[in-house]
Amino acid sequence: MDRKFVEFRLGSSDISTVRFGISPGHELVHAVRVLLRPHTAPLQWGWFRTVQQQTRSEAFRLLAVICGADGYMPDFLTATPSGDMTPEDELERLREVPDERLRFDLEKMVLRSTGTRQQEIRDLIAAPDHARQVIADAWRELWGTLLSPVWPQMLHLSRADIAVRARRSSDAGLAHMAATLHSTITWADEAVRVQMRRHEEIVDCGGTGLVLVPSVMMPTRGCTVLTERPAQPTIFYPAHGVSETWHRDGADVLDALTALLGQARARLILELQQPLSTSECAELTDIAVSTASYHLTVLRDAGLVDSRRTGVRVLHTRTPLGEALAGIR
Repeated sequence: MDRKFVEFRLGSSDISTVRFGISPGHELVHAVRVLLRPHTAPLQWGWFRTVQQQTRSEAFRLLAVICGADGYMPDFLTATPSGDMTPEDELERLREVPDERLRFDLEKMVLRSTGTRQQEIRDLIAAPDHARQVIADAWRELWGTLLSPVWPQMLHLSRADIAVRARRSSDAGLAHMAATLHSTITWADEAVRVQMRRHEEIVDCGGTGLVLVPSVMMPTRGCTVLTERPAQPTIFYPAHGVSETWHRDGADVLDALTALLGQARARLILELQQPLSTSECAELTDIAVSTASYHLTVLRDAGLVDSRRTGVRVLHTRTPLGEALAGIR
């Protein structure tokens, strides 16, 4: 099969404005898709078991009709992500989507559907005011049942991912950091290329920069993109540290581990969901680098952490015993 790529071409002003964002809308669409095809997202099975009854609601049915199980999703469901984007911001923006944007995106879904689903989308296109209202109401209802209970955990994972990427960027440069986002992403010669299954496009960022967005809900097999104005060029990639138990409230686990190990070592065990350098561990746990190094040595001597040198850095990961402690109930 021929490989397809979306290529984002960056000028000097674009490179200086590459930034990270968070997208509640993108996460909700992928939550719907996980419920439609749970076999594609094994890391979401723990969360799936807590919400699978929601597939019987009218709100779920409507959003499933609109966004489908995979492939293109209507861009109006995802605003340009920002670091401080909240679900309330996303919903307010959704209620103000212009008629022409809504029609344009839904027309694309008409081409990707058949039968009663296609007719339902055509009916929404014919009455944009009604469509905007029922879609926003369904979004609000599903957010409350599917993601609101676990949004603190999702924010923690996303912000931890961003903190690690930012540190790597400052240590080794943007190109090196981008190469670690996902195996389908490469950065060379002032262009970022994202391997896609069906979509091929060249995007001139034109001074608007590029937004990089970690996602908890999307499958780990690939990345998705936003390329059409008015949204900024955006790449969504799977966040690090997502395990089958990511949805559980971490407070109880942290309290239990703190009683056993002390606060600093407990936090280090929980943060080591991916390989981290000593300085990254220190930043994520808000302690000095020397203190982090000391605690990591203690954890390594106890068989909870493995440390390996990679170039000039030492990367630390949890051992199987550490994984078992991090998954304590």
